[in-house]
Amino acid sequence: MSTSHLVRSAHWAGIRAGQAVVVDGVRARGASWEFVAHVRNSRTGDEWVEVVGGKPGSRALRSFRPNQILPPGGGAPLVAAPQLPL
Repeated sequence: MSTSHLVRSAHWAGIRAGQAVVVDGVRARGASWEFVAHVRNSRTGDEWVEVVGGKPGSRALRSFRPNQILPPGGGAPLVAAPQLPL
C-alpha cells in the first residue's frame, strides 16, 4: 500500500523534531514528549502530530490531534499560537 499521500514534516508551528512538547489530555505521571513530525493526509485533509516518549523510560511513538500539542510549560496549543519561527 502506497503512503505517498501522507506529507510528513519535521518542522511545524515553530518547533522541530526532538524539541519537547506537552500533550494535553494525556494523564501519565512524569510523562515527557518530544515532537517527531507533523503529518497531513493530502487525500482527506486529516492531520496529526507524532510524538515520542511517555512515562519515564518509555520511547513510545504516539499520534495526537494538533490542538493537543502545547509548548513546554503549557499555554495555548501550538496550532493556535505557534512559537517563534526557527
